[in-house]
Amino acid sequence: MTGTDAVTGTDAAGRDDRRRPLIGISSYQDDAAWSVWNQRASLVPQTYVDAVVRAGGTPVLLPPQPGGAGRLLDALDGLVLAGGPDVDPARYGAAADPRTGPSHHARDDWESRLLGAALARDLPVLGVCRGMQLLNVELGGTLLQHLPDGSHQTVPARFVRHRVEPADGSRLADVLGPAAEVSCYHHQAVDRLGTGLQVTARSADGTVEALELPGHRFVLGVQWHPETDPDDPRLFHAFITASQRETTR
Repeated sequence: MTGTDAVTGTDAAGRDDRRRPLIGISSYQDDAAWSVWNQRASLVPQTYVDAVVRAGGTPVLLPPQPGGAGRLLDALDGLVLAGGPDVDPARYGAAADPRTGPSHHARDDWESRLLGAALARDLPVLGVCRGMQLLNVELGGTLLQHLPDGSHQTVPARFVRHRVEPADGSRLADVLGPAAEVSCYHHQAVDRLGTGLQVTARSADGTVEALELPGHRFVLGVQWHPETDPDDPRLFHAFITASQRETTR
């Protein structure tokens, strides 16, 4: 049996549903097709939802909208900044490279407000791919707008597997150990580091693979896609555990 028991409020594993932290996941607004419909939709890859649920959280989708970031974050226990399109280079004072994708101003603005509200409240934050890049940009850093072709992104919709080595003493090393095989899909990367951030993993070619913000309960960005690997839930488990510390639901 799956789901939550309406009488006891527990899930199939016996966990009290009221104690599962509410985790916001930033999402897309894009054209989508389902059944007989083809129209604008708010969506996110199911892998993010599944990863949060497996780790013990309750996912809440957060599509771009004009306001309300602070009120939403007051009701949530953690924030996942999901992967997606390139961050507008104007946000870090750069002209767009010809290979940089179209700007998505509404999403950039919305996720900036979500991140600011989360940091102000010391809510746990997990940034994935674009989410890590946005974290760096919002704290004053810049991005490399195009990595060498075929290095971290080869063909459309196919992840590249490679090794990363977390820095000794970092939160990431506590979670993953001295090395891990990860799945990545990106053509941009962190350049100048944002204020207060620390690089806590790189790939063999020197590309920044993880960032952390010391002094906060849990602020971690990774350049890869841990949500696509159900056999290695350690990073999402660590994030959900951090989100549970002050949960009173």
